[in-house]
Amino acid sequence: MIAAPLSAQIALPGVQVPDVGGVLGTTTDVLDRTTRDLRGTVEKLARDRLRTIDRLVRRHGDVIERDSRGAPARRGEILVMDASAEALAAGEAAGFTVLSREEIEGLGFTVVRLQVPDGVDLTEAEETLARLMPQASVAPDNLHFQSGAATPSVSAPPLPLAASAAARGGAPVGVIDGAPGKAARVAEIRGFAKGAPYPSNHGSAIASLLAHAGAGPIRVADVYGTDDAGGNALAMAKGLGWLVGTGSEVVTISLVGPRNPVLERAIGAAQRKGVVVVAAVGNGGPAAPPAYPASYDGVVAVTAVDGRRRALIEAGRALHLDYAAPGADIHGIDAEGDRVRLRGTSFATPLVAARAALAIGRGRAWRTALDAQAEDLGREGPDETYGRGLICGSCEGVPKKSRD
Repeated sequence: MIAAPLSAQIALPGVQVPDVGGVLGTTTDVLDRTTRDLRGTVEKLARDRLRTIDRLVRRHGDVIERDSRGAPARRGEILVMDASAEALAAGEAAGFTVLSREEIEGLGFTVVRLQVPDGVDLTEAEETLARLMPQASVAPDNLHFQSGAATPSVSAPPLPLAASAAARGGAPVGVIDGAPGKAARVAEIRGFAKGAPYPSNHGSAIASLLAHAGAGPIRVADVYGTDDAGGNALAMAKGLGWLVGTGSEVVTISLVGPRNPVLERAIGAAQRKGVVVVAAVGNGGPAAPPAYPASYDGVVAVTAVDGRRRALIEAGRALHLDYAAPGADIHGIDAEGDRVRLRGTSFATPLVAARAALAIGRGRAWRTALDAQAEDLGREGPDETYGRGLICGSCEGVPKKSRD
């Protein structure tokens, strides 16, 4: 699991003959040290990911708990699909309460929210309902995390916006994230969480990159708001339904969580309507579990490189990998409209999404267009580090720091 991503980032020093023995010894020492250092970084990323989840659950234990897999989810709620009236009645007889029936707008399915009985944790609730409703799909409302960070940059260059999407012919793009601030140029924002829409630095950076790259009309589904259990699967499914219903032909998601049947069904339904879903592989490192939604079938999974085209060491993994794009040494704007430095697979994802939208808007097959643009990095052909190649490596106007 560690060897493939790391080996692509280790360059052996040049070997000069005839002093082969001495050079080989030095080379081996350097390689061993580099491998140990990188392995230590990978292990630290894995530990940090687990600590982050632990802190989140402890800090917001009133609304968040772990599910049967140890993943964070909304406390005391279970999502059910395809349950018959008799199955729901059996659940109610066992102490579960129907909180609501959520029609997923534009995607053609319904989710029933059940309140877990007092004193019952999510693991026991999942097991009980799976036994009572063997034909239904039963899942916790899992949380998803943003896959990047923005830091102040007093020396950041201007972030000029590209020509209007209408002039450049980009197809409409939807974003599932936090809401952008007023400085971001978007067509519409709708909230799908308590307190939403609420300005987010992460959502602002994503929107600014899309606008800068010339994406079509941008609509944003805010799935965080001020909700401590924001970024949950149900909010994301509802947000996706709204984006599809309002005409988004590409949807970009820079969030990462565990596999969840509700979100998986929503994405499948959107794809059947012809929508291209693009998602980040996350920043948990190569030892992290596969990222979702990036790992769902047909989703365009995106990783990131820095200004020197090196794969980010913190880049996560998915069950497949499609493309890489710049995700470090670039700038965007935050919720206040200030220019900030960006790092993370989050910020590579909208660059790929924008390129797909431009291709669709011009009547081209998006996959053919992206493959034609992709620069092959690493070993020849598709690989586990860069996918099918680097998109937007020399995109005009994508601001980068100096490469010296």
